[in-house]
Amino acid sequence: MGLLDVDSLLSQYLIASPPSWSQSFAASLEFALPFSTYWRILLVGEVITADRPSNIQGLLIDLDGVLYVGGDVIPGAKEALEELRRMGIQRRFVTNTTTRTAAAVVDKLGKLGFDVQADEVFSAVTATKQFLRSRGEGRPTIHAVVRDSVMPEFTEFPKDSESPEFVLIGDIGAAWSYPLMNTIFRQLEQGAELVAMHKNRFFQTDEGLSMDIGGFVDGLEFVSGKTAHIVGKPSPEFFQLGIDSMDLPIDQVAMIGDDLESDVGGGQAAGLKGILVKTGKFRAAQLEQSSVKPDSILESIADLPAWLDGA
Repeated sequence: MGLLDVDSLLSQYLIASPPSWSQSFAASLEFALPFSTYWRILLVGEVITADRPSNIQGLLIDLDGVLYVGGDVIPGAKEALEELRRMGIQRRFVTNTTTRTAAAVVDKLGKLGFDVQADEVFSAVTATKQFLRSRGEGRPTIHAVVRDSVMPEFTEFPKDSESPEFVLIGDIGAAWSYPLMNTIFRQLEQGAELVAMHKNRFFQTDEGLSMDIGGFVDGLEFVSGKTAHIVGKPSPEFFQLGIDSMDLPIDQVAMIGDDLESDVGGGQAAGLKGILVKTGKFRAAQLEQSSVKPDSILESIADLPAWLDGA
């Protein structure tokens, strides 16, 4: 089922459009029409109106699942980012990736052909470092349950594998085990605070969906009775980092992502418009069952410039 624009033909049908005309008219459309999100018609005959806010001047953009999946670029993603820049729309990239430093994220984007600057990227890893600096005298002891690839980001904090003040949880893949979970549980029982770089349920890989760290964080919260500090999305403070860097009112900023809960729901809870793309981890069944209702749904980020332009 597709969407065909009828903006250029609307004037012929808008005045007199009984319910019966739309289905037969849609069925007869076998040619391409100029794209518009002001008036579109579904192939089943339903006319819908655009829901684009006219004042969006800045975007927070998720990375994995929106610009690329693994090492494959989403078709039209590069062109969309270039068009956003031409339109004067500010862009910031917000990622819950915990296996790469912000610098490594920028490097990957460059290798994939995206023109993104370091100061445009906001990473859960960097935000976690900032969170720790704000605690106590700025150098709390930590037990960092993270990949070796991001460990250098936390060298300024003393390591304590026995009685740390904070336990950091990131993505460690198959390294999770009962002994490790039990060690963390005992540290929490002794007074450590739990810090989760994010709490995503799953992520998209070339092989399909894979379990993310949210399940492990939930388990640790359950057994310890403690609530984790969530640093990345959907934390409102994380979204605010990107918003503040653009110096825009919050009602002029939208969040676009493939994660209905962390990206869209989290963005909406922070006061942003939430745009969902049907790429990456998007699943129609989750959308149907969720209480989160996106402000707009796009096939992919390739459709974003036209949505913003109202063209």
